[in-house]
Amino acid sequence: MTGKEIKQEYLGKLVKMIFLGIGSNLTSSFGNRFKNIELAITHLKKKNVKTIKKSNFYETPAYPNQKDPKFINIIIQAETFCTLPELASTIISVEKLLERIRNKKNDPRTCDIDIIDFNNKVLNFKHNDLDFYIPHKKLIYRNFVLYPLKDVSPQWKHPKTGELIDDLINNLKTEDKISILKVNKY
Repeated sequence: MTGKEIKQEYLGKLVKMIFLGIGSNLTSSFGNRFKNIELAITHLKKKNVKTIKKSNFYETPAYPNQKDPKFINIIIQAETFCTLPELASTIISVEKLLERIRNKKNDPRTCDIDIIDFNNKVLNFKHNDLDFYIPHKKLIYRNFVLYPLKDVSPQWKHPKTGELIDDLINNLKTEDKISILKVNKY
């Protein structure tokens, strides 16, 4: 076993390097959109998802209904010993803790956590009646993922296509490039 492998192994579990997208476009009983995101990170840490880097905050119009409240989004680079099903359960429990209600797809929500990358693999699975696609099938069209992902990993490559993050951003529609705004916390 190499030094790197020893460093990555702890109590028989391999460390996984992950990127999570966290967003909010509704206040909760805990606070505003920023507070929801901060609390999500805090709760993820309590469940063995350790943040290594955090992007800037970005605000974008809601999709597909731009009349819904705007989203605040970030990306965190994290490490965890969790398996993929454990991570999915953790995400679902944190979203629920932060008062996410799952009704219709794309409804406004207090907390939304997506697995953007899991050890740079392409993975699809079902967990608790939810479909997970890693990376998300529409990631290449999502400014609210690509811009913050570039903040934390400027050399990131799409696990399936090998495209660099800069190329993915350059390929966005002009409308998507101008509709995203880097914002301060409050």
